[in-house]
Amino acid sequence: QVQLVESGGGLVQPGGSLRLSCAASGSDVSSYTMGWYRQAPGKERELVAEITGGGTTDYSDSVKGRFTISRDNAKGTVYLQMNSLKSEDTAVFYCNAKLYHVWLGRWSAYWGQGTQVTVSS
Repeated sequence: QVQLVESGGGLVQPGGSLRLSCAASGSDVSSYTMGWYRQAPGKERELVAEITGGGTTDYSDSVKGRFTISRDNAKGTVYLQMNSLKSEDTAVFYCNAKLYHVWLGRWSAYWGQGTQVTVSS
C-alpha cells in the first residue's frame, strides 16, 4: 500500500510560480514511476509529467519548458516546479504512483487526494 499526499497548491497570478510536493508513505516508491496529473472542471484527467525510478522524465506538450518534475527517493517525495503559469493550468493536481508487476501481468497504481491550483488575475 502507498499513501500519497499532495501539497503546495494555491492561488497565483498568470506568469507566477508554484512548487507542488507529493509525499509518499506506506511503501518505498523508489522503483515506482511517479506522475502528476491534473483535472480541470468539465475535462478529463490528463498526464502533466512523470518520472521513472531511473530518472527518465516525460511532459505533456502544454507544459514543456515551464514545468519540471523531480524526485527525492530518500524523502519519498516527488515535486513539480511550475513556472510561467497560465490560466489554462487551473486544475486540481493529483500525484500518482504506479508499478508494473511483470510476473502478474498487472499494474499497481495509487492516487493522492489532489491539490487545487488556480491561476487567475
